[in-house]
Amino acid sequence: MSSVLKQTRYTAEEYLTLERSASYKSEFHDGQIHAMTGASREHNLITVNIARELSVQLKRRPCEAYSNDMRVKAADAHSYHYPDIVVVCGTPQFEDAQLDTLLNPTVLIEVLSPSTEAYDRGSKFAHYRKIASLREYLLVTQDQASIERYVRQGDVWILTEAAGLDASVPLESIDCVLSLREVYDKVLDDADKNQEAELPHS
Repeated sequence: MSSVLKQTRYTAEEYLTLERSASYKSEFHDGQIHAMTGASREHNLITVNIARELSVQLKRRPCEAYSNDMRVKAADAHSYHYPDIVVVCGTPQFEDAQLDTLLNPTVLIEVLSPSTEAYDRGSKFAHYRKIASLREYLLVTQDQASIERYVRQGDVWILTEAAGLDASVPLESIDCVLSLREVYDKVLDDADKNQEAELPHS
């Protein structure tokens, strides 16, 4: 996330009006608008891989998966965000007829970047926890095969971790499983090949 665009405070309505006509994406919290930065190659590959895996598993089921551009509103946190991946099961609920701001996500997934990791773990997760429909939250590391899964159990969020390309992450709320080998396809494999190519040969 970059710094706040201006010191002026905005209403949610003003933010949405500006956002829907802007050439770049921004998030909103408590009257402040924050411009979003671009993502790395690895970030984009991981996001596409996850979206592909979930799309296949959710085919012909009453769930929808979105990547990158579906805005999510955390009403009780007075904030709007763009998760990397969003899944909603059942009837999607939107803020208005534009159908671009989801109110009832089931699963949210963020791919961590150096510039956003602290925010994704801290303030953003605090905002997400105020969304009553949210059941699971995933944090996906870019440079190693590691996914943290937070599951809502009443008022408590339980953390489990999966590490290594042979591991997998169950998403019980949507009855899906993410294989880390598929999540990191063309990301860690390419890195491994590049390291091997740099080794001296006898």
